[in-house]
Amino acid sequence: MSSAPPVPLFGSRQQELEYLRWLDEMQRRLGNRMENDFTRREFLQTVWYEATRAGLEVSLVLGLIQVESNFRKFAISSVGARGLMQVMPFWARTIGDGDPAALFHQQTNLRFGCVIFRHYLDRERGNLFMALGRYNGSRGKAPYPDAVMAAQKRWLWSDTAAAAL
Repeated sequence: MSSAPPVPLFGSRQQELEYLRWLDEMQRRLGNRMENDFTRREFLQTVWYEATRAGLEVSLVLGLIQVESNFRKFAISSVGARGLMQVMPFWARTIGDGDPAALFHQQTNLRFGCVIFRHYLDRERGNLFMALGRYNGSRGKAPYPDAVMAAQKRWLWSDTAAAAL
């Protein structure tokens, strides 16, 4: 995969403008959690693309990333999960080319994380609580889903809400 973020296509100029307003607002909210403006913008462009591609709410994916890695691209958990979305290395063999180092590539990690979460959401027939538990390996226990859903609130956005700011 390329290191450049995917370029989204829009059905109208209005959709494109809404996306650009979202991008500016999320960069502001992300603040200094990432090195610089370019890194933040590239990250957000990729998150938006991969979440949208997987049919997920972007705010939910951002909340999940906040809880999983606190936006650290090279995070490694005590059980070996890697990157922004804390993807387990076995997924590199299951849906990737077998190279767990690829999980530190931003677009790969975000794509895998979104695809995996979409899989769990489908498997749980849309039950967000259960799907988040599966993603974390704590199915049926409240702390993790509650943390992600609470973090999601920071990343909610709508064009009308932004206009009111």
